[in-house]
Amino acid sequence: MRLATYLHEGVRRCGAVEGDAVLPFPDGTDLLDVIASGSFPATGPGVPLADVRLLPPLEPPSVRDFVAFEEHVEGVRKAVDGASGVPDAWYDAPTFYFSNPHAMVGAHDDVPLPPGCQALDFELEVAAVIGRAGADLSPARARDHVFGYTIFNDWSARDLQSREMQVGLGPCKGKDFATTLGPWLVTADELEPYRDAEGFLRLGLTAEVNGEVVGRDLLSNMGWPFDDLVAYASRGARLRPGDVLGSGTCGNGGCLAELWGRRGEQDPPPLKPGDTVTLTVEGIGTVSNTIVAGTEPVPIPRARKRMRERP
Repeated sequence: MRLATYLHEGVRRCGAVEGDAVLPFPDGTDLLDVIASGSFPATGPGVPLADVRLLPPLEPPSVRDFVAFEEHVEGVRKAVDGASGVPDAWYDAPTFYFSNPHAMVGAHDDVPLPPGCQALDFELEVAAVIGRAGADLSPARARDHVFGYTIFNDWSARDLQSREMQVGLGPCKGKDFATTLGPWLVTADELEPYRDAEGFLRLGLTAEVNGEVVGRDLLSNMGWPFDDLVAYASRGARLRPGDVLGSGTCGNGGCLAELWGRRGEQDPPPLKPGDTVTLTVEGIGTVSNTIVAGTEPVPIPRARKRMRERP
């Protein structure tokens, strides 16, 4: 089943997508409640998808973004900090950072250039959405806690990210301005036919910029399946229904920075206003966002340097 949240005639609704129409759930239904309950309300007469604006499928309580593709790490590490290879620690566990759950963007919404950014990039990912609460899950148990999957575009201000990460705390303003979720949430059972013998979902991934393909990969090239990602996220922590866990960016052109690192130059160039990024995931669908002009950064002074006083 495909579940969408959308705007129609000024009203926010959610419902089930069938063919080229969305069948609305009763007024007041929120997709997060549907996820938590695991039951699907009755639907009303279909509304053409062409007549609605698709919103992010849900407003997640939290967003964790993993870095589960080795090929991505190789290329982006070179582009961001000039280092070669993959850190040995990457192989120890599926590392993630927390992103901004309040910066979700719909499947076809415009994305403003973040303030101060001169090197905007996209990141082609798939996200798992938690359906059942749980903590300290084993990988075998974790799969039953996934409600469904959606496309996840972790927009990245590479120049801001590169500078900020020298402090050692993570990407900060290089990441928290926008994340595309959509076009809808596909329930886990729909993607089971794509699962291989090792537990990975073998989905084809394609990234285009202005209609030109710049990246192709398979989701099954992850270093860990989603079962392991969910289990690791739950270690010593409680996952809640609606929590979003990004796979990390795929390889082979899943973002521009990977290509920059491999080629030693910004080719293709950073995204600019007017550029359109289209990401397609087999079994899920397509999202397509256009970059528009943003705002100028509000000046913040540099930290003061002074002798340290003590009480």
